[in-house]
Formats: sequence, C-alpha cells, structure tokens
Amino acid sequence: HNKMANQVNGNAVQLKEEEEPMDTSSVTHTEHYETLIEAGLPQKVAERLVAYVDLDERAIDALREFNEEGALSVLQQFKESDLSHVQNKSAFLCGVMKTYRQREKQGSKVQESTKGPDEAKIKALLERTGYTLDVTTGQRKYGGPPPDTVYSGVQPGIGTEVFVGKIPRDLYEDELVPLFEKAGPIWDLRLMMDPLSGQNRGYAFITFCSKDAAQEAVKLCDNYEIRPGKHLGVCISVANNRLFVGSIPKNKTKENILEEFSKVTEGLVDVILYHQPDDKKKNRGFCFLEYEDHKSAAQARRRLMSGKVKVWGNVVTVEWADPVEEPDPEVMAKATCFRFFHQVKVLFVRNLATTVTEEILEKSFSEFGKLERVKKLKDYAFVHFEDRGAAVKAMNEMNGKEIEGEEIEIVLAKPPDKKRKERQAARQASRSTAYEDYYYYPPPRMPPPIRG
Repeated sequence: HNKMANQVNGNAVQLKEEEEPMDTSSVTHTEHYETLIEAGLPQKVAERLVAYVDLDERAIDALREFNEEGALSVLQQFKESDLSHVQNKSAFLCGVMKTYRQREKQGSKVQESTKGPDEAKIKALLERTGYTLDVTTGQRKYGGPPPDTVYSGVQPGIGTEVFVGKIPRDLYEDELVPLFEKAGPIWDLRLMMDPLSGQNRGYAFITFCSKDAAQEAVKLCDNYEIRPGKHLGVCISVANNRLFVGSIPKNKTKENILEEFSKVTEGLVDVILYHQPDDKKKNRGFCFLEYEDHKSAAQARRRLMSGKVKVWGNVVTVEWADPVEEPDPEVMAKATCFRFFHQVKVLFVRNLATTVTEEILEKSFSEFGKLERVKKLKDYAFVHFEDRGAAVKAMNEMNGKEIEGEEIEIVLAKPPDKKRKERQAARQASRSTAYEDYYYYPPPRMPPPIRG
C-alpha cells in the first residue's frame, strides 16, 4: 500500500512508523479520484492525475478526448515540464495537449523538449529586479505590472511598446532584460514561445513605462549585436485593431456587414468596404473590420478563425490588416521599421473615374516634378516620380481633389513583405503582374493599426 501511495502521488514520502498502513482507498479512491473516474477518465490516467488537485474542468475535459496511451504521454510531458514559473497549470496542461496533437498531425514523435533557459540565471534576475515571471506554452511574460518600487502608475499606453525581432532561438530574459532596461523602466517583456520546439519564436514585445524609454530602446538596441553575428531588430510597435476579412458576398453593403459581424463579435465600430470599379452596387469580396481596441480585434479574429462561426452560412477568411499610414515624424525618424518610407517615390492613386486616362494623370501630376511613368489599372493607378520630395508634395496637394468628377485618394505605395504574398493574391487578384512589387494602403485618414 505504501508503495502504491508513493507511485500514485509521484513522490517518495515515507509513512511514519507509528502511522497505520495506508488503505488503498484513502489514496486511489479519494473523492478527487472518484470524480476523475466519473468524468470518464481511464483508471491509470486518474491515478496519475490525483497529484494535481488544482486542475480545472476544462483541462480534465480536454484530457478525456485522448486515448489512454496519449493521455499518459501528455501527463508525462506535463510532469517533466519546468512548472516553477507557471501560474495557471490547467492552461499550461491544455497547451501541452495542443502541442501533442500538432506533433501527431505532423507525424513527428513527441520529442524531448530542447534545452530551455538557465534557471539559475533566471532566478538571479528575478531576485535582483523583483519582477515576476509567468510561463505558458505560448509565451514567457516578465513583469506586467513591474514592482511598485519601479513604477506604480497605470499601464502605459500607445507608443510605449517596442517589437524586438531576430532574437536567437535559445536566448531568454537573462540576456534581454539587462540590455533593454538600460533604456528605462520596463513594464513587461513578452517573449513568444514555440511549443513544438520548446524554444522562442525569435521575437518579443517589450512595453516600457514611458514613450521616451521606448524610443531610447530603439536607438540603443536596434541592430545591437547580442551574440556574435546576431543583430537584433527593434522598432516602435502599435496595437492593431483592424482585421482583413475575405470571402464576403459581393452584394452585401457596409450596413449588412456591420450588422452581421456585430452578431458574432464584440466591439466592432466600423466597416471599410471598397466597390467594384464597374459596378458601385457590388463590393470587391473583402472588407476591413475596425474594432474599438486590440483585445476586441484579437478575440474577434480567434472566433472567426475557429471555423465554428459562420457568416451568411459561410466560413470567412480572416487576417490582421496591414499597417495603414506613416507614424508621426519623430517616431519615424527613430524607428528603423519605417526606413522604407524615405525611399518610396511611387504614389498609389485610387477611386479614379472610368474616364480618367494615363494622359490625364500624367498632366495632373507632372506639375509637381518629373515623372518616370504612370500606369492605370481599373479604378486605381501608380504614379512614379523621379524624386521623393515631388511625390510627397503631389500626395499632399492632390489627395482629396476631384478628377473627372470623382474625389481621388492618394497614399505612398509600399514595398512588399514576402509573408503577405498569400493575402496580396486574394486581395489583388486582378492586378497586373507588373505591379506585384507593390502593395498599398487604405486611405490615410483611417486610424493607423500597425501590430498584429
């Protein structure tokens, strides 16, 4: 009985000699054990779970979907995980189960988790700074909030967060914090983790207690060589509250879309819709949904991507919207993410009347400077200037002006991000192949989401 008690509880606690031998029922048939059996878990799984009395129903329900072998394997992984900084063990176990399923789908065996952080160094960092560390399968969150001795105000707002990219995959808080705290007090640092490899995803978000500290972090740490040959990329990050939604029926109006998506998501404040050039009654099969904040947009994105929510009887495609406009000049000067703006000499001109020709555009825009070429496609065009200053002047002067009875909209064309190829194809299927080297923004008067 003693041996069984020790096995079931996963420890080597010896019974005192004066105590009576423990009856099996007092261990394996406790109320907790009976509850697990009643929940439909196999006996061996229930015995293994007895040690974890603080797991909630969600974790137990998820575990019930595994066969006995899978459940025991998941629990073994969970037992071997370092839980020292895990605040919510149920959520962590759910993460382990999700990772297990992903590995099964890929046909790869569940590997031993790769070497994690040096716990002695992490412990020394937390003791020195007084910050907390909360670990889940998807991220490691340092701080948020920081200790009162560091900062006791409200959570910092827009402009205080930086995005850190190109992080070596085996690097953790013990190397990141000492570097970034030189810029100013950190509110929190969220290092994104890849559950499949057990290493980080190569990027993190750091919120500082002030805008000045965030901008100082960009200045100090962008292109910083954190390890030999490994340079970080750092820029200001802004929370995204806009989603791109495809597979929209082309006969739906802005009002229809607003009403329908308000039924299945919360916090929707606006719909941005574009009409077909030859039929103003039809939309182009996609739209942008604007939410009141990043959290609402993220929740909406999760719901719409789950496959469980249908809109007009169909599952829609959802992505974070691309960034829409230039940041303020001070941020732009410091944030290297936006260096490309200093080279762009091409304008994207939309909402053109059918009667507008390339010749009319050439005549209208050439008064601002020498043009390289003009190309019109359906109801939009690209105007290439030789000089960036002329392009910016033309954009500022001509945006909102009427040509052939239609008010035109102008923004700077932006070089592509390879990762957006798929979205570009969906959004711009009709575009000439000569212009696959540009994508472009919605009108600049819209709010500017950047991070997603």
